[in-house]
Amino acid sequence: MEIPFRVLLYRYLFFAWLFHDMTRQKNLFEHAAAWRHNQAQSRWLPVYMRRYVVIGGALTGMGWVVESLSPVLSAFFYVPGTMTLPMLVVAGVAWTGLQILE
Repeated sequence: MEIPFRVLLYRYLFFAWLFHDMTRQKNLFEHAAAWRHNQAQSRWLPVYMRRYVVIGGALTGMGWVVESLSPVLSAFFYVPGTMTLPMLVVAGVAWTGLQILE
């Protein structure tokens, strides 16, 4: 089965597809199974955090290089570069919570 590129790109950049929504579980057993699944899938969150650091650093670096040419053009690199920081924080908090909480 061939996965479309846009789906691959989404899965490469965002980690929500890995986890089950625990609010949709109907009973205690389904809720516990979803929690265990999410804890097991949390092992991938450091991979996503590394991706965010690399992508954010590369975009910020490109913005720094382009800034001497055009300050307006550098915003096209700086803004997405800084948006990787909230994603990094969200992934870090989710990873910490899934590792610590029982």
